[in-house]
Amino acid sequence: MSSTILNNLKKNCSIAILIDPEKFKFQNSDVFFEKLRTADPNFIFIGGSTVSKVDFDFCISTIKKNINFPIIIFPGASHQISPLADGILLLSLISGRNPDYLIGHHIAAAEELDEMSLEIISTSYLLVDGGKKTSVEYISQTTPLPSDQNALARRIALAGKLQGKQLTYLDAGSGANNPISSTMIEQVKSIGSPLIVGGGIRSINEIERCHNAGANVVVIGNAIENDIDFLLDIANYQKLYRELNSI
Repeated sequence: MSSTILNNLKKNCSIAILIDPEKFKFQNSDVFFEKLRTADPNFIFIGGSTVSKVDFDFCISTIKKNINFPIIIFPGASHQISPLADGILLLSLISGRNPDYLIGHHIAAAEELDEMSLEIISTSYLLVDGGKKTSVEYISQTTPLPSDQNALARRIALAGKLQGKQLTYLDAGSGANNPISSTMIEQVKSIGSPLIVGGGIRSINEIERCHNAGANVVVIGNAIENDIDFLLDIANYQKLYRELNSI
């Protein structure tokens, strides 16, 4: 199977826009897609904790018709899969001990996934306390890692790598009050795996901080739901980074 998406996720200073299908009906407009194209993100992530199959299918088909960026599923449950996507982060919530999110949903989706041409990327998913109870914590019935347990986060991520996980995802959860600290990002990055960081990131300074600490991909979701014009700030950030790297 091709590993094009995984290779691109390994690159530095990338940005993914996370779209929650449950909220997508409020974003479905020409203005949204125009600003999304202007932002020129590296990836589009699609998924959420409480999304119905109907909302998920509508969201992914509509986005597929309107943009050309790689679409990667960020699944919250076994029904959040689609052959229209380019890839899927096969998340295993290894920071928790709920068997459904360690392997249960994977078993439920395995036969369908095996028949699709999606690039499947085995992913260690670590939920970190972001200062508020998030939908991921509630739905998964798992306790997030304390935000100051940097060494523990590293050990958990390392265990995932030794199990064969292809990348690590550190997430403070949608709408988190506090994003992942630079120290935790640095500690987890030290295991040598590609790293995705998301949750509570609301400014260009925060994006840059996460990149500088070692995140390969920074995920932006809730900030755009609250202010669609943040996509224009992202566009400027992307343009500046690409100009500096073309010199």
